[in-house]
Amino acid sequence: MPTLLFSVRFHDGRYHGGGEWPPSPARLFQALVAGAARGGSLCEPAAWAFRWLEGLAPPVIAAPPAYVGRSIKNFVPNNDLDAVGGDPARIGEIRTAKIIRPRHFDAASPLLYAWTFERGADADRHAQAICEIADDLYQLGRGVDMAWAQGETLEDGEHEARLCVHGGAARRPSVGGGGALLSCPHPGSLASLIRRFAATRERFKTTGTGRKSQQLFSQAPKPDFRQVPYNSPSIFPLFDIRKADADEFSPQSPERVVALTEKIRDQAAAQLKKGLPDRAALIDRVFVGRDANEADKAQRICITPLPSIGHPQAEQSIRRVLVAAPPDCPIAPADIAWAFSGLVLDFNPDTGEVQPGAATLATADDRSMLDHYGVDSDRKSRLWRTVTPVVLSERAARRRIDPRRTREEAKDGAERLREHAAAEWAVRQALRHAGVTASIQSVRVQREPFEAKGQRAEVFAPGTRFAKERLWHVEIAFAEPSSGPLLIGDGRYLGLGLTAPVRRTEGVLAFAIADGLASQVDHDGLARALRRAVMARVQARLGPRAALPVFFSGHEADGAKAGSGRHAHLAFAFDAKRNRLIIVAPHLLGRREAWMSERENLSSLDDALADFRELRAGEAGMLTLVPCPIEMQEDPLFASSRSWESLTPYRVTRHAKMNNPARALEADLLAECRRGGLPRPEIEIINTFGKTGLGLFGRAKLTFHGAVAGPILIGRDRHFGGGLFAAAA
Repeated sequence: MPTLLFSVRFHDGRYHGGGEWPPSPARLFQALVAGAARGGSLCEPAAWAFRWLEGLAPPVIAAPPAYVGRSIKNFVPNNDLDAVGGDPARIGEIRTAKIIRPRHFDAASPLLYAWTFERGADADRHAQAICEIADDLYQLGRGVDMAWAQGETLEDGEHEARLCVHGGAARRPSVGGGGALLSCPHPGSLASLIRRFAATRERFKTTGTGRKSQQLFSQAPKPDFRQVPYNSPSIFPLFDIRKADADEFSPQSPERVVALTEKIRDQAAAQLKKGLPDRAALIDRVFVGRDANEADKAQRICITPLPSIGHPQAEQSIRRVLVAAPPDCPIAPADIAWAFSGLVLDFNPDTGEVQPGAATLATADDRSMLDHYGVDSDRKSRLWRTVTPVVLSERAARRRIDPRRTREEAKDGAERLREHAAAEWAVRQALRHAGVTASIQSVRVQREPFEAKGQRAEVFAPGTRFAKERLWHVEIAFAEPSSGPLLIGDGRYLGLGLTAPVRRTEGVLAFAIADGLASQVDHDGLARALRRAVMARVQARLGPRAALPVFFSGHEADGAKAGSGRHAHLAFAFDAKRNRLIIVAPHLLGRREAWMSERENLSSLDDALADFRELRAGEAGMLTLVPCPIEMQEDPLFASSRSWESLTPYRVTRHAKMNNPARALEADLLAECRRGGLPRPEIEIINTFGKTGLGLFGRAKLTFHGAVAGPILIGRDRHFGGGLFAAAA
């Protein structure tokens, strides 16, 4: 497909537009319209060309790296003239401070906007007209942002080559995904600009006559643009640490991660300075942070040695190095990769000779380790835990105890509680400083590692500038799933503060009930209310006319209950003891792998419940929900255990014709365990009771010969939370 490409250059390397970078396609559209207009009108060919342009898909944008400059304050009239009766003479009463923070960039590097379109006679004519209109552009942004533009039509694929040689980060529209929102024209945008221009010319009206006359001010309507998310991810080169004289890894000690990072950083910077001697000061700022200020954080390269994780017995030795180059990094990705590739970590600096057994960096062919850190992965996670400890602020440092006076200086429970509270507060501040804006649900700090092969926090302090009392291992639970890499704390540029996602078992969603729950709750009614809400949200996502799969409804297309006997639909449960709602996929109930169709349905379920925060549950109340992660190894509903006790009443599937209800319940439990793939348990009946028209119910304790992992959700009411068992204390 051909491409309409605009190259926009500024007279000065500064842009004053409010809050966004790069300037949105809507700003360029307005600037083109302003340049083409003659007085209050557009010629007919130009109007048709703009209507054609606003109907195209959002463009790809390439912009030079930019950083935020020093702010200035101007006092300007507030857009609230109605507060003073619409009288312009009283405008001094409503002046307000306006903060202006320009962005600085290389004026020699243009901004590129690439719209693709279908070829045709009309399209070619409109594209040519827009290219001619681009010659009349005179500013982009505020009135002080003087600029000029050039438009051209490129053949298939040529614009990608132009984007590659540009050197700046390419920002592409992310349909249905995340990213910074930029305004883009769509059908009706030109008409809204014409209405706004006409209304602006009539903002001031005079009412009354003589001494009673006054001028009234009215706001012009806003232009009509749509918000489109633009995604410009960081570049993540990955390198293996290998032996220079053998084709095998050269594992490095994780406790020496700071020294290893400094060695790699300094040698890569020195290598790059040899190739780019005129950019030595810039390389020091971007690589080392020397003479860097707050604005340079968005441009700094982050070098992170990666301990090997992903298996309980992994030793966590460092075999790989991840380099993260942000979109606004002023050094080209190819130059960054060249600086690290082939770097020898152990050599004689005087002779240049490589030491025996020296380690070298080689571009990694296998990038699967990145998935364990949430990088290059489609999967997101709400729960994150540190692999290397976080360096928190001085306020979060633990009180040091003299090893010779451990008994006299021992901390009591109140002091430890204060230390943990200060550390948790510091973690939230560290997330803010690292640019993490996601809502935080909970924070947990400790000195011990979260993995069996991990190291305590203080082990990483020797040889660094950080006191061991400032180092903590941290667990963070976000309200929304997040992707990696996630590094926080004062040591995040030195390999510390590296976190990894805790993957939940696919097919379990849990929501904590924060507010609104009635004092007396029927677990079956609450589970059914949850099921109705889930079905409604999934139906809204699929479309009103789409058939709802059995996976969500439990009913066939003709309305009959699913009777295959495979329990191929979701189960909904209320865990009253932990005050939460749980949704469990059928493959977990059946203790098997998920089918392909089930994985697709689980993806739809995740999307439909991404913003699920309220449940109207009838008599149970209007519930405020908060997504909560489940720790599968520790949660009493999912962790392995030999003994399991009823959390909700078990309802028999078939009432055996026995005179003893306890024996009938025991026989049905044995049959249900056999059908559910569970080993034969020893059963202790706690109680039994009947419900008119519903059958026999009861509670029991199951004891297996070996540990069995949850969930155990069995019986006739299993899909509505009946027959739910929890690991015995």
